[in-house]
Amino acid sequence: MNHIVAGRDDARLIGMIIGLIAIGLVVLSWALCHFIAWKYARTMQHLYRALTGLFDWNVLSRLQPNEHYTRKDISPFFWPNGKLPISNQWKQLAANGFRDFKLKIGGLVENPLELSLEELRALGKEEYISMHHCIQGWSGIAQWGGLPFKRLIEIVKPRPEAKVVAFYSYGDALYGGEYYDTQTVETALKARCLLAYEMNQAPLPEVYGAPLRLRVENQLGYKMVKWIERIEFVETEKTLGKGEGGKNEDDEYFDILPNI
Repeated sequence: MNHIVAGRDDARLIGMIIGLIAIGLVVLSWALCHFIAWKYARTMQHLYRALTGLFDWNVLSRLQPNEHYTRKDISPFFWPNGKLPISNQWKQLAANGFRDFKLKIGGLVENPLELSLEELRALGKEEYISMHHCIQGWSGIAQWGGLPFKRLIEIVKPRPEAKVVAFYSYGDALYGGEYYDTQTVETALKARCLLAYEMNQAPLPEVYGAPLRLRVENQLGYKMVKWIERIEFVETEKTLGKGEGGKNEDDEYFDILPNI
């Protein structure tokens, strides 16, 4: 301990005393921060957002995804995170190969729409290979194909006051209720923001989000809603759920902008 703390090569107690005090302060600070985070979780969520928000929005969000993977890089196993929807509506659609599926796009738009998968495919297609990053710590590489969200925005024409896009899922959230999450219109206009209906050059499997899932390649996976039922353009995320920007943000205090 003398070597580590005091840089001395003797048997005096000074290094041990200072070292134990330092260790005690670390343990005390950890316990205090842990208590505050559990006791005032929502306050800490907002404090973190305030401290990091300017950097996230003005620096990280300005970066454009620019990955260069090939088909030989695709993961042999891609973790299927989340539970399949249990709603009868989704099960009936799945049983019919989603031929009767209609994506509803509404809210603050000039041209609300309902589009089948065939109609979505007719609007244009983009393909790319990217690495998916989960907040749980795993990653995987896959090829995605679908409609660039920028193209959908051009068609539905959001009103000037529409700043946020909400994606609603057929699936349930971990703590109950309809799963949803949001993106800003600014983010949705970026390259590699995709409504994916294909994975690895095949129809999107049910376990990975069929009939549609969102891809936003500069963010963590929980922002990429699977089993999309409808899309709504709104003025602010504060009018949805508990006002935090998504179901994980509402119930588990996740970050609204988890850039990578």
